[in-house]
Amino acid sequence: MATDTVAKPKTSVRVHVQKFGTFLSGMIMPNIGAFIAWGFITALFIPAGFFPNAELGKLVGPMITYLLPLLIGYTGGRMVYGVRGGVVGAVATMGVIVGTDIPMFIGAMILGPLTAWLMMKADKIWEGRVKPGFEMLIDNFSAGILAAAMAVVGMLVVGPIVKAFSNGASAVVEFLVVNGLLPFTSIFIEPAKVLFLNNAVNHGILTPLGTQQALEQGKSILFLLEANPGPGFGVLLAYSFFGKGLAKASAPGAAVIQFIGGIHEIYFPYVLMKPMMIFAAIGGGMTGIFTLVVTGAGLRSPAAPGSIIAVYASTARDSYVGVTLSVLFATTVSFLIGSVILKASKAPAEDDLGEATHRMEALKGKKSSVSAALIGEGVGPSGVAVLATPIKNIVFACDAGMGSSAMGASVLRNKIKAAGFPDVKVTNSAIANLSDTFDVVITHQDLTERAKPATASAVHVSVDNFMNSPRYDEIVELVKASNTEADATAAGTAGAVPAAAAVAAPEAPAEAEPDADTGPAGILVAESVILNGTATTRDAAIDEAGQLLLDRGAVDSGYIDAMHEREESVSTYMGSFLAIPHGTNAAKDHIMKSAVSVIRYPNGIDWNGKEVKFVVGVAGVNNEHLHILSSIAKVFTNKAQVAQLEAATTVDEVLALFGKVNS
Repeated sequence: MATDTVAKPKTSVRVHVQKFGTFLSGMIMPNIGAFIAWGFITALFIPAGFFPNAELGKLVGPMITYLLPLLIGYTGGRMVYGVRGGVVGAVATMGVIVGTDIPMFIGAMILGPLTAWLMMKADKIWEGRVKPGFEMLIDNFSAGILAAAMAVVGMLVVGPIVKAFSNGASAVVEFLVVNGLLPFTSIFIEPAKVLFLNNAVNHGILTPLGTQQALEQGKSILFLLEANPGPGFGVLLAYSFFGKGLAKASAPGAAVIQFIGGIHEIYFPYVLMKPMMIFAAIGGGMTGIFTLVVTGAGLRSPAAPGSIIAVYASTARDSYVGVTLSVLFATTVSFLIGSVILKASKAPAEDDLGEATHRMEALKGKKSSVSAALIGEGVGPSGVAVLATPIKNIVFACDAGMGSSAMGASVLRNKIKAAGFPDVKVTNSAIANLSDTFDVVITHQDLTERAKPATASAVHVSVDNFMNSPRYDEIVELVKASNTEADATAAGTAGAVPAAAAVAAPEAPAEAEPDADTGPAGILVAESVILNGTATTRDAAIDEAGQLLLDRGAVDSGYIDAMHEREESVSTYMGSFLAIPHGTNAAKDHIMKSAVSVIRYPNGIDWNGKEVKFVVGVAGVNNEHLHILSSIAKVFTNKAQVAQLEAATTVDEVLALFGKVNS
């Protein structure tokens, strides 16, 4: 019988460039504060600064020569392979620093991630082959040897190559400036911004070259080629006066966000809605750059975000007039061209800003944190959340990332696999470990606001219990819709999560996905199962479950206190008569080994207004407890098996039931 197969869609060159730019941006952006600090010190204390001071001016050279490249190398390595990758990346970066006489930002962006990647591959070679007791020795010496070798490679090979590239790129920039051609870079920069391809150019080339130029001349025009808020501001002003419908109504608010907040992406939908408006942005950009060339103005350091406040904060001492004129003229020209285009437009009265916003999100590859300002808190006209791309990565988040979230992840994972989407990754994590790399974030309703800041571009779904929430079926439908649409734009509007699900603005470490078939033995033993608990209140039941963990030597007494603390913060009630009390994330130091306790209360206990008949105490080291939580989740989502647990007369029946799930 023939089996239909679906060809994996090809990834466009644009997407590859976009991902590359995002990776470069990920190394630079976290360290922008350090660049700005260097810029302030330079502006204040160099001989031409506001307060010349030879002693304090000594900070300038070491910061740009050593500190900034090392930070970039560490950040790039950490993105690839965590702290271990960051350390070897920083050591290797030292090689390119010593091997050249120019700031080695590009070298750091190459050698940091590369060394971390090699470390990751090397670790996999001897993973599982090291004899017990030698792990630390192997880990430390392998990292030291690889880092030292890559530092030598950086000094002898990478450094000279990067220096040659930097000299060549500087010569190109100088040629453009001398021949008056620099303004024409807007022909490429402005469309690249709208297509989210600017990071590869801005953070990969302009920021490193601009910093080197600023070191030599005290300022650089390159910092303002992409960051000038004038072109986008002019586009939004044109819509404010001559736009129609929702576009005109929303443009003034978007202009404030763009100009003051520095979030340039908010004007991209207005350009995508009427592609001719790109000429307004290009005209404004060219005018702004031409003004900078004529006045000789520039910035001391990168302006990030591209807010007028950040621009002025980074402006060189002698450049305030030139920078002001650059922004003003860029805004004026962009506004005038945009106004002509809009007034001459034959478009209907109601421009489809919502559709343009979804196209912008599809180009970006994820939900935009500012789209709410355009289309109403991130929901479509039917009051449902929207996604720009197919859902591939879902995370359950709780305080500790080891109990309720693990069980919820197991339940939803099984549902999504049953629906025919085994490639959709469902993990669990502590809220403290979240990053903005997930498509959907599921939290208890009391924790949603804590999770939003770290996962601003995800769809957030709040649940009141992790075991049998009706939200799971809605998420499965959303997964189906978002993964079966061929067109990326249609995929962004096909799925739906009810309005109660709040939408907010290298992959974050999350708890490993449990193996349904295997797991460490001894986590749940007969001595930790009680068929008739004596507690009559929630707190007493927590004490009883915690005492079983304490009696096994799995935890110390401080962990029981943490179980109560966790319960006061967010309920561990899961649904299906089940609660799984466990400690807070900070209580992991109180855990000696993984263990689970199970207590049945035939008459039930009032658990914050919910009836609980089964209390499962959880203490987990690393991910060892996850397979048993997965098993427990499978039992409690099966009504027949819950009935068997209620009817069990021996501890062996309980153990056998969980054993069948694991077999």
